[in-house]
Amino acid sequence: MYYEQSGAPDGIPVVFLHGGPGAGATPVHRRFFDPRAWRIVVYDQRGAGRSEPQGSLDNNTTQHLIADAERLREQLDIDKWLVFGGSWGSTLGLAYAEAYPDRCLGLVLRGIFLGRQRELDWFLYGMRTVFPEAWRRFVEPLTKDERGDILGSFHKRLLDEDPAVRLPAARAWSAFEGACSTLLPSPETVAAFSSDAMASALSRIETHYFVNDLFMPTNALLENIDRIRHLPGIIVQGRYDMVCPIVTADELHNAWPEADYVVVPDAGHSAMEPGIRAALIRATERLKKRF
Repeated sequence: MYYEQSGAPDGIPVVFLHGGPGAGATPVHRRFFDPRAWRIVVYDQRGAGRSEPQGSLDNNTTQHLIADAERLREQLDIDKWLVFGGSWGSTLGLAYAEAYPDRCLGLVLRGIFLGRQRELDWFLYGMRTVFPEAWRRFVEPLTKDERGDILGSFHKRLLDEDPAVRLPAARAWSAFEGACSTLLPSPETVAAFSSDAMASALSRIETHYFVNDLFMPTNALLENIDRIRHLPGIIVQGRYDMVCPIVTADELHNAWPEADYVVVPDAGHSAMEPGIRAALIRATERLKKRF
């Protein structure tokens, strides 16, 4: 598993949890944190980014990823750290914090995703109502019959050993997510999501998690929220997030009213949206004065 540390060796520990599952982290993710104040831990989850083997599904479940994060904390001799994650990173962040609340200073979560069936159905079918052109490109690799079960059909193709079957499906899946992630069209975002390395890992791991209900009981994260209500939390959500619509963040805040809730009025899903990025930096600037 790839990991790196930057910032102040004796600073406040923070762990960055990337999205996907399977997207991986990049150097730009360090920039949410003042390097003079934070000890920044960035890592790529199993099979994602720079972790090897890329795209591996072996022993790759939510429970394994929670255990990996805790093992990394122990290896780095960190007593407690701030948990920072967006999209799938918000899912994993909540799951980790609910498993190890005594090891968390607090949470900063963005683009909330709780992994329930209606959220998956929205991604696969609902986003078509807002992005019909992108959705047509999304399902293009599938036959008409396969489109009755988009998730199952993509999952089958992404496990095919033939690159001629696997790669077009991977690019279509990943490009669809990239195309729907920003408020305004971003060719750069779509290009990044469409690269073979990113698309292959992201699509394989996402469909693996989605067909397995994210390896969590339905509604488990909300049902266990009492385990972390005492921790400081900041939820950042784009009003026009199409990948993880705001209704889910609203549900989380209603279950966890002690957390600060920041709705960015002119943003979609991506952490790189100007308003989202600014809100996340404000969050870490506030918390560095608290810890």
